[in-house]
Amino acid sequence: MNNFQQIMEQVGMFVDAAGVAVIVLGILVATVRAFLGAPPPGLDRYMAYRQNLGRAILLGLELLVAGDIIKTVAVAPTLQNMAVLGAIVVIRTFLSFSLELEINGRWPWQAKPSG
Repeated sequence: MNNFQQIMEQVGMFVDAAGVAVIVLGILVATVRAFLGAPPPGLDRYMAYRQNLGRAILLGLELLVAGDIIKTVAVAPTLQNMAVLGAIVVIRTFLSFSLELEINGRWPWQAKPSG
C-alpha cells in the first residue's frame, strides 16, 4: 500500500505541475498573440487577451483541483485533509465561475445567446 501512495503522490504532483505549466504557457501564448496576432472579429485586442488569459487560467485551475483531489483522496484521506480539500475546491470553483463570467459574459448554466 505504501508503494501505491507514493505513486499517487507523484501522479498528483505531476498533475499539479501540468496545471502550473498550462497557466504559464497560456500567459505566454496569450501575450504573444496579443502583440503579434490580429484579434478575432468583434473583439478588440485587450478583450481577446483577457479571454485567452482567462481560458488558460481556467484550464490550469481544473488541473490543479484534479491534482489536489488525487493527492488528498489517494494519499492522505483524513477528515482534516478532506475539509481542506473541500475549502480549496469551493474557492477554485468560485474562481472558475468568476472567470467564466468574465470570458463569456454569462454564467456557465445560462444558455448561449442566439445569433
